[in-house]
Amino acid sequence: MSEVNSIERPAAPLQGITQLEIDQRVYDLYDEYCHGRIDRREFLKRASALSIVGGSGLMMAQALLPRYAQAQTVSFTDSRIKATYVTYPSPGGNSGTMRGYLVQPTGTGPFPAVLVIHENRGLNPYIEDVARRAALEGFLALAPDGLFPVGGYPGNDDDGRTLQASLDQGKLRIDLLNSARFVKGHKLSSGKLGVTGFCFGGGVTNFLAAQLGSEMQAGAPYYGVAAATDTVAGIKAPLLCHLAENDANINNTYPAFEAALKAAQVPHEIHRYPGTQHGFHNNSTPRYNEAAARLSWERTVAHFRKHLS
Repeated sequence: MSEVNSIERPAAPLQGITQLEIDQRVYDLYDEYCHGRIDRREFLKRASALSIVGGSGLMMAQALLPRYAQAQTVSFTDSRIKATYVTYPSPGGNSGTMRGYLVQPTGTGPFPAVLVIHENRGLNPYIEDVARRAALEGFLALAPDGLFPVGGYPGNDDDGRTLQASLDQGKLRIDLLNSARFVKGHKLSSGKLGVTGFCFGGGVTNFLAAQLGSEMQAGAPYYGVAAATDTVAGIKAPLLCHLAENDANINNTYPAFEAALKAAQVPHEIHRYPGTQHGFHNNSTPRYNEAAARLSWERTVAHFRKHLS
């Protein structure tokens, strides 16, 4: 397990409060909120009740709410890529059909395929931006919207989280499994498949590695729950796992997972990034850590280039 030896102070975030100025207790409450264990009202109420020297828990809580429009890094109209929404069959899923955001580099291809899996709130603008970033690196990127069977991402994370929780979770995973096979078999795909995802999507990346076996050539989960140890023998794709330092709920699932990966002789690397919070790659809130996000993405791109070439 390797670490970032020198994490820079992140750039001042969009809300004017830096990551290092936010009390860890507010981060912990946000983790409860973003994983659906408390609602927004309760999150803000509990944060405002905290006694914080020289600061306001409520202001810190409000600063953590995402600002997607300001966080875009690759324009929708960037001339180096072509993006479109596509629908495709998804037998056994929540509605039998799925929709995703497909982004291709310029050129005729074929391109290595990368599936980009969202968090627990559907296909929000941050995940679409990640798909565009992947396309800029030369990959055919598909970001599926698991909420499509219930109308798609509703435009805000609170409603998206509620909608995603309402779905049949087994069928949702089938929808994402079908999405992986769709992009792998796309006419612009080289037939090599990499998968990455964030939070819920990171857990699904591990799940897909076990389910797809030799159909998947590389995985790069971000702070996603580990796959069940009794499924690890099915994993054939080399894994590059990114973990935050302050993320006990996720990190506690990894010791047994890593032991099972070693026993099954699955090539893997697990990186924990010091000073980071769950969600450190998401640049729409102060949980974002610029140095860790940049390094982890560079590693992910190199991992995919190595195994999808």
